[in-house]
Amino acid sequence: MLAGALLVYLGAVLALVALGRPTDARAVAGFVPDCLVLCRRLLADSRVPRRHRVLLAGLLAYLASPLDLIPDFIPVIGQLDDALIAAVVLRTVRRGVRRSIVRQHWPGPPQTLRIVERIVSRRS
Repeated sequence: MLAGALLVYLGAVLALVALGRPTDARAVAGFVPDCLVLCRRLLADSRVPRRHRVLLAGLLAYLASPLDLIPDFIPVIGQLDDALIAAVVLRTVRRGVRRSIVRQHWPGPPQTLRIVERIVSRRS
């Protein structure tokens, strides 16, 4: 399953580059760094409930830690585990924080945020 997800992710980035859409490829490749900035900004916002700030702090610690489920030096797949964990935490946080607050703090391209919102808004 993980190998399949890796192939889809790599294929998506390469397809976007091949189709002449470098901005979209950057958005996909920059998802984790954009999530780091978003988490840092949400942590500093007093409108975010404490329990969600604790989750965000844990996510930042995990992303900054050299110990990962899959080491980051492995191309693409090393960042995939980070992206999946970030998506789960953001889904939880998004359910407890107003959309306008998240949009205010998102550093990446707006189209990436729309994709993230679609993913994290889905019901379990």
